[in-house]
Amino acid sequence: MASSSRSPQAPPWVELPEGITEKILQKLGAFEILCTAQRVCTTWRRLCKDPSMWRVIDMRFSGIAALWELENYPDKICIRAVDLSQGNADHINIEYFGSDSLLNYIALRSSQLKRLQLAFCYNVSAEGVSEAVKKFPLLEELHLSFISITQEAIESIGRSCPRLKSFELNHRVCSFQRMEYDEEAVAIAGNMRELQHLQLIGNKMTDDGLLTILNGCSRLESLDMRQCFNLRFGGNLRTKCSQQIKKLRWPTDSTEDYRYCHEIYDSELNFPYDIYDTDSSYDSDYAEYGWLMQ
Repeated sequence: MASSSRSPQAPPWVELPEGITEKILQKLGAFEILCTAQRVCTTWRRLCKDPSMWRVIDMRFSGIAALWELENYPDKICIRAVDLSQGNADHINIEYFGSDSLLNYIALRSSQLKRLQLAFCYNVSAEGVSEAVKKFPLLEELHLSFISITQEAIESIGRSCPRLKSFELNHRVCSFQRMEYDEEAVAIAGNMRELQHLQLIGNKMTDDGLLTILNGCSRLESLDMRQCFNLRFGGNLRTKCSQQIKKLRWPTDSTEDYRYCHEIYDSELNFPYDIYDTDSSYDSDYAEYGWLMQ
């Protein structure tokens, strides 16, 4: 009796309509797509190369092992994602890596960007941020958490991004440190007058700084002042806040819904600024990561 050969059964996901598959893939972050999903099958690989998949480039960590197999070179994954977007990315989110050179690479190729989020990017400088945003004329949201920033950089950001509606500048709080610092508040009030949302977790501003913001940013609808422990709300300042701002988060409000761990530390932390051995030049040989760049 002649033996009959059976062709291997196609995986069930291959038969899904492409529109549904795209929606599924878009739920993943850039690391999952480029390190894992694009290697599943030919259909997924083709969809993962479509520029429409990269309007949002989410480079947040999710604990995937494949990232560490790349010898801590997440910058190259970000570059690949930016290239795949073909200039159409409107939202980029980066956590725990990056450099001024990477920001410059993004800025030169993402002129349509409307939202940029940076968190724990220890190799990104204030100058790097202020230079990059000059190339984002459409930017509406800039969210910075635990990023080195200066008054001059805030002023430059305000001048470069006239459409900015949402600004977040969050710091780490140390219990021993009660330094008063209103320069950031003054820079925001004087250069970001169109803001509708402002988050300043852990800021060292005083009542004077807060009053400057209220007077300078008349369009504010929400203001997050959690862990701003220099605020005393003297005079009628608390009433002015309540009357002027629709949504308020007060200094002692809980931070449980804040994405990043935000404990009050007893001493300053010395963060490792060389967590990743990022290369400032992106002309190096990518042969070792050929599967990623194809």
